[in-house]
Amino acid sequence: MEALPQKIIEAWENRDGPVILATVSREGAPNAIYATCVGLFGKNRLVVADNFFEKTRRNILENGRGSILFRAKDGKAYQVKGRIEYHKAGEVFNHMKTWNPPNHPGHAAAALEAEEVYSGAQKIC
Repeated sequence: MEALPQKIIEAWENRDGPVILATVSREGAPNAIYATCVGLFGKNRLVVADNFFEKTRRNILENGRGSILFRAKDGKAYQVKGRIEYHKAGEVFNHMKTWNPPNHPGHAAAALEAEEVYSGAQKIC
């Protein structure tokens, strides 16, 4: 997907609370974490700072697929699914460093490139 729909970008910018990043291991074991150090890169990538990943990092490197679930301030929930890239340098990593709190390690940036977007059971794109 070249770009998230504008209403999803607006919902992301007006999210309420932490997001949930879900990944899955090569063997199919799921893992979900709360994340508060998050941002948007470009028009189609949701980024989570790897401050304290362990299983999440391993799952991203082994499988590279996942989803991010977040709630907007209006109460609507959105799930974005896609491929996750793990950046230890470069543009996405440097961008993450601009918003990740300086007292957090920011080992890397996990960037989920949107392929599908849902609100509840409704597929948006």
